[in-house]
Amino acid sequence: MKLGPSGLALAAAAATFGVSMAIAQTAPPPTQPPAQPPFANPPYKNLKVFPKDISGAQLISNMKGFAQALGVRCTYCHVGEEGKPMSTFDFASDAKDKKLTARAMLLMAHRINQQDFDGQMKVTCFTCHRGSTDAPTAPPPGVNFVPPPPKAPERG
Repeated sequence: MKLGPSGLALAAAAATFGVSMAIAQTAPPPTQPPAQPPFANPPYKNLKVFPKDISGAQLISNMKGFAQALGVRCTYCHVGEEGKPMSTFDFASDAKDKKLTARAMLLMAHRINQQDFDGQMKVTCFTCHRGSTDAPTAPPPGVNFVPPPPKAPERG
């Protein structure tokens, strides 16, 4: 028995309907709780500048901000091997001088913000570093951000 065009269309529609019904009746995958990030959970070890009760999301957000501001990855400050799981890193270790420098720079930024800007955050790592580990030590040629002090009156 040969099927004409309308018979073929009917057979295709029936097959499509059958497949869609089978898919719709398939149970959804069981929901699992969101996986914890591969980082330590509070209480964190060896926090010297951040508050001891900082949330995981806040800590990670700050670390990502540092990485972007300096154009680096975690291994720049933390003991661990690039490409290995974060759970293998020793985040508490102070073995890298860059981590100690980062703490000193954070304290400097906090002091500037508190003393010079009345506690309103104005200075961040990005303010100076602009995506580089070496912050420029001078303005671009021809730019003078701070005018020179006035000349002393001449005596005479």
